[in-house]
Amino acid sequence: MRSSAGFLVCSLLLLLALHGTEVAAQDDQSDPKMSCANWMGGAPGHPGHNGLPGRDGKDGKDGQKGEKGEPGLQGARGDTGEKGATGAEGPRGFPGHMGMKGQKGESAYVYRSAFSVGLTERAPHPNVPIRFTKIFYNEQNHYDASTGKFLCSIPGTYFFTYHLTVYMTDVKVSLFRKDKAVIFTYDQFQNNNVDQASGSVLLHLSSGDEVWLQVYGEGDNNGVYADNINDSTFMGFLLYPDMDDH
Repeated sequence: MRSSAGFLVCSLLLLLALHGTEVAAQDDQSDPKMSCANWMGGAPGHPGHNGLPGRDGKDGKDGQKGEKGEPGLQGARGDTGEKGATGAEGPRGFPGHMGMKGQKGESAYVYRSAFSVGLTERAPHPNVPIRFTKIFYNEQNHYDASTGKFLCSIPGTYFFTYHLTVYMTDVKVSLFRKDKAVIFTYDQFQNNNVDQASGSVLLHLSSGDEVWLQVYGEGDNNGVYADNINDSTFMGFLLYPDMDDH
């Protein structure tokens, strides 16, 4: 009984399918083989496995350089940081090389020695120091008017000069240093005339050296003269001292 009913149902469905096929053939010209699939759909299948990743694409070209942006505003000044701790003292260095000897400097002390004197008596005696007793300058008292001699107290280089008035007779004088004549000056007197005789010299003196002027020879050569309008003078002064001795 069930077989007969099933046969009938299947036959009916077949007829309907054939009718639908004809209609579809007329309208859509469909494939007859698809008719069964149109009324007998199967259950959905399981999802397939993931496919393999595709290959990386090629790098694109670099884009054009963008325009320079505007400078940003200056930021606010930061707070002063705290003072760091003092570092450890480094090792002591080696002594440096000795420097070159510097030039000798000048002494801050000014050494002075000078005199300027004149004659007050006529016709001084020959072969003894002429005593110039008119004192123009003798602040350091290095010239002794009682002996007519200059005594060196500061070793160094000195300048000496004399200017003598000659009258009545010839004059021949010598400048002595330590009992030795250094220079001579001679002037021949002309009658009814007043002459002048002079001389000068640079001398290096040591402490204790004496310098003086005297008439040289006999009395016929002592025409050195002085009065209230004519002078005969003798002077000397220190140019520079020997710094090694001070």
